[in-house]
Amino acid sequence: MGSASDVKDAKGGSDARAETTTLVGLAGVGPVVEGEALVSRHGFSARYDVDRDRGTFSREAHDLYGESLVGKILVCTTAKGGIATSWILLDMVARGMAPLAILFRETNPVMVQGAVLAGVTMLHRLTPDPVETIRTGDRLRVDPSSGTVEILSRAS
Repeated sequence: MGSASDVKDAKGGSDARAETTTLVGLAGVGPVVEGEALVSRHGFSARYDVDRDRGTFSREAHDLYGESLVGKILVCTTAKGGIATSWILLDMVARGMAPLAILFRETNPVMVQGAVLAGVTMLHRLTPDPVETIRTGDRLRVDPSSGTVEILSRAS
């Protein structure tokens, strides 16, 4: 894979970034994925923040209210909620309404259990801080086994 400077936009021009930014942390869970980032400065609860039938944020106080997380790489500050998260993530995957991956500043064992059960890629404790570094619309490559997240291209 080339650097981000090798990426061309739809008009044939060079990508806005001169080099790829890589975030590094602990090994995570799930498969390697590539997709578009959806960034929140709030925590994430699969049970209380999301309409799992539609895959959209349904809690009005959440900064992503109304946004779809389906097929996106969700970037949040922290995991919230209890044991219901495990089966809710699994249900969202079964319905095709789940995020492609979830990146946290800090997660908890219950959220990790849910990700493993559902087959959702998850990482946390990344440096630099993913909430401050990644922007909504950035294209990412997440490799949980190596604990890395590459920003392949920046949102325009």
